[in-house]
Amino acid sequence: MASLATIGNELYTGKRSVDFIGRRRTWFAIAGALVVASLLLLGLKGLNPGIEFRGGSQFTISGASTLDQQPAYDVLEELGSDEPPRVSEVGNDSLRVQTAELDDEQTQQVQEALAEAYDVPAGDVTSTFVGPTWGSNVTAKALQGLVIFLVLVSVVMAAYFRTWTMSVAAIVALLHDLVVTVGVYALVGFEVTPASVIGFLTILGYSLYDTVVVFDKVRENNVNVLNQRRRTYAEAANLAVNQTLVRSINTSVVGLLPVASVLFVGAFLLGAGTLRDIALALFVGMLLSTWSSVFIAAPVEVELRERRGPIARHTRSVLAARAKARAAHGEENVNLSATAEDLGVGVVAGHHLGVTAQPKRKRGRR
Repeated sequence: MASLATIGNELYTGKRSVDFIGRRRTWFAIAGALVVASLLLLGLKGLNPGIEFRGGSQFTISGASTLDQQPAYDVLEELGSDEPPRVSEVGNDSLRVQTAELDDEQTQQVQEALAEAYDVPAGDVTSTFVGPTWGSNVTAKALQGLVIFLVLVSVVMAAYFRTWTMSVAAIVALLHDLVVTVGVYALVGFEVTPASVIGFLTILGYSLYDTVVVFDKVRENNVNVLNQRRRTYAEAANLAVNQTLVRSINTSVVGLLPVASVLFVGAFLLGAGTLRDIALALFVGMLLSTWSSVFIAAPVEVELRERRGPIARHTRSVLAARAKARAAHGEENVNLSATAEDLGVGVVAGHHLGVTAQPKRKRGRR
C-alpha cells in the first residue's frame, strides 16, 4: 500500500488524480442538501440561545455534595417558575442553574433553597443577572463584523487574484461553512453563547486560508492557459486541487486534533460550557472548510470562469482539437490519458500525464 508521501507526490505530479472539477455537479448537490438541511433544522428546531442572549438569572453552586440535577428542578418547581430551568455541571463539584428573570425576593429564596438542597453554605451559591439587551448588542456587532469581513474579503481577493470569480467562489464557500456549522448547533442543541459567536467568526478566517491556498495554485497552473492547447482551464484547475489536497488534509488534521481534545475535555470531563461552545464551532467549521475549499470553492470558480467568453472559447477549441485528433487516429475507445500522451493534444481532468502535465516555468537567469 502506497504511503501518504507517495500518494501526495503522485497527486502533485499528476500520475494519480481525482476528478474533483469534473464531478462538480455532484459536490454542488451534496453542499446544497447540507445547506437546506441546516436551514430546516434552524426553522423547525431552532437554536438554543444562552442566557447572555435571552436574559435571565443564573445561580452557581460551588462545592455541592452531589451533582444530581433533580434537586435544582424541584427547587424551581416549588417556586412556581413558568420556564423550566437549565441545569448543567461545571467542573467536578459545581452546578450552574439558569432561570427566567427573577426579582430580588425570588432570587434570595432560590439561593437559600439551593444551598439547603445541596448541603452547602448560602455563601457558596452565587447569583447573577444578565439582561437580554447585552445579548442583542453582541448579535448586532457579530452580524456587523460578518458583513464587513465579507466585503473586505471580496475586495482583497478580487485585487489579489485579479478576478471577481475567485472572490465570489470564496464567499460561497464561507457562507456554506457558516450555515452548516449553525445547523449542527441546532441539531445537537448546544447553547449558543458569545463564545460560540467567536468560534463562528474564527472559522471564517480558517476557511478563507484554505481556499486561498487552492486558488493560488489554480492561478499558477492557468497563468498562460489561453496561449496553449494542451489543457482546458478546468483540467489545470483540477490538477491544482490535487496538488494541494495533501497539504489541506495535513493542515486540517494538525488543527483538528487539539480542537477535538478541547471539545472532549470541555464536553465530557470538565463540563465547561465555554470550552465546549467554542470548540464545537471550531471543530465543525475547520472540518467543513477543508471540504469546501476542495469541493465547493474551486468547482464554483471553474463554473463561473467557464461562463466567460475567452475561457469558454478556449475550452471549446481544446476539446474540438482533441476530438479531431482522436477521430483522425481512429482511437475512439482507447484510454483517455494514453490518447492525450500519444497525440500531444492535452490532458483530461482525472487522467493527468505526470510531470509532462505540469505548467512550464521560465528559468531565471543565473
